[in-house]
Amino acid sequence: MGMTIAAQEALAKDEGLFKKRHSLAHVLAEAVRQVFPDAQVAIGPPIDNGFYYDFELPRSLNEEDFPVIEEKMRAILATKARFEKRIVSRAEALKVFAGQKYKEDLISKLPEGEEISIYKSHEFEDLCRGPHVESMAEIDPKSFKISRVAGAYWRGDEKNAMLQRVYAYAFNSEKELGEFLAFLEEAEKRDHRKIGREMDLFHVDSEDPGQVFWHPNGWAIYLTIQNYVREKVRAAGYVEVHTPMVMPQSLWERSGHWAKYRENMFITESEKRTFALKPMNCPGAIEIFKQGIKSYRDLPLRMAEFGSCTRNEASGALLGILRVRGFVQDDAHIFCTEEQIPSEVASFCALLKDMYKDFGFTEDRILVKFSTRPELRVGDDATWDRAEAALADACKKADLEYEVAPGEGAFYGPKLEFTLVDALGRQWQCGTIQVDYQLPSKERLDAEYTAEDGSKKHPVMLHRAILGSLERFIGILIEQYSGTFPVWLAPEQVAVISVSEKFSGYAFKVAAQIKAAGYRVEADLSDQKMGAKIRAAQMRRVPYMLIVGGQEEEAGTVSLRTRSGEQKNGMSLADFIQFVAGKVAEKALV
Repeated sequence: MGMTIAAQEALAKDEGLFKKRHSLAHVLAEAVRQVFPDAQVAIGPPIDNGFYYDFELPRSLNEEDFPVIEEKMRAILATKARFEKRIVSRAEALKVFAGQKYKEDLISKLPEGEEISIYKSHEFEDLCRGPHVESMAEIDPKSFKISRVAGAYWRGDEKNAMLQRVYAYAFNSEKELGEFLAFLEEAEKRDHRKIGREMDLFHVDSEDPGQVFWHPNGWAIYLTIQNYVREKVRAAGYVEVHTPMVMPQSLWERSGHWAKYRENMFITESEKRTFALKPMNCPGAIEIFKQGIKSYRDLPLRMAEFGSCTRNEASGALLGILRVRGFVQDDAHIFCTEEQIPSEVASFCALLKDMYKDFGFTEDRILVKFSTRPELRVGDDATWDRAEAALADACKKADLEYEVAPGEGAFYGPKLEFTLVDALGRQWQCGTIQVDYQLPSKERLDAEYTAEDGSKKHPVMLHRAILGSLERFIGILIEQYSGTFPVWLAPEQVAVISVSEKFSGYAFKVAAQIKAAGYRVEADLSDQKMGAKIRAAQMRRVPYMLIVGGQEEEAGTVSLRTRSGEQKNGMSLADFIQFVAGKVAEKALV
């Protein structure tokens, strides 16, 4: 339901909408000046999904002020006034905005000779480059809504005054705004932090930002996914390895990370030596490859690792478990010959699509981006030419459609990025495969194998992940399913509910047999009424509830109630276990 990210981006690129948002920021400033005649106005640009304007006001705004300001804005729009532009001198501009200190500051710092333009509409003039709509008649008076107020330092400098930034949503029509607000409402319901609390999955401590504390329910999901990945990659011919969390500066210098990625690394010292917590797993994989003599017969060598990484993300960029500092990747590094690149990439793509399907993301919900050489990179252009050509050949072999993203490759090689589209149309970049001639080279970490002719050669290294950060992927799944996980992922797969305490013994026996069969089960033996127990299980989003009472105990059966409300009475426990086994095995989504 609602408006997808793609739709929002399309609107953002709509020049007409850009003008409307810019014009509405102008109207907002006039409306605020009507409510607060002494207001100091600063700047008000259009942004994704709307616009904002910064003010210095005699008091703090609150939500009760929003409808008052909005009505003022609609009254201004009703005049259908035109936006009139005029070019003025610096002296004239300072005269027009005398007493408006933020406008005076902007004018005084404009480069000599730069054109200064003022837009006037209705009774308000603003220092502005434009563009605006021709007339306010072009704007739907119900197409905008003030959303919130936040603090913002003038010019983004904490040494300057703190202003009040008024944000608003704005679209082409009331209908588009309504769709977007409905989208936001649904997204809020699905917020992984909210559901994480409700289902007791995890928490992130404010004293330890960016680090996830997994509770038993969340860890059950985590282990289920990790074991699933392990089973899949083992079947695909990978071997599993594990590399150290802390490695010396010298290794990161040779790999190139020290020069290109140091600001994102946590640095520590011991015994007068400098070390770094690994932000990536690739140098460790090469160190394992280098142990012992490798032959062309050993290639491709596929090394998988649940690699623990730590990155020094800015605290303001952290978001629940979707963006953290400490995380684990379903990482892998494939060492191969140049000739093996196409087949290895094609095999990876097939594995990725198979795994995504099990999580509910079919091919039509997977977007692919081909990212080429960035400006900040290692290696010469000839090597990059070979790497990009090899990856393009691999895409052809895999029959893969993609969009080219110029300049967005890794500093050591081009890459494919796989983005998932969720139930709300939001896009999440998860999987990747990167072609790397650089790290295994003699100039870097000097990994070698013996070729068929007896010469020493450097392998190509394919960096790849399918889910990416497990923390982030679980956050995506929580929001995708609103916590209503498929039975194979649900932290509690079965709830056994006794009709009364009299049948607690039988309920306990049923739960024990289900647990022995390998499923996550809880028995509610409390003295609450059956209806309350069922509601509690529904709140926990349990896929299957087994109701047991005298009739079930006497017949040795259970009454099955599904999360969707379907019911089947008189089911043998063996049949139920077989039923669950089938749903888990086929990765059923319902």
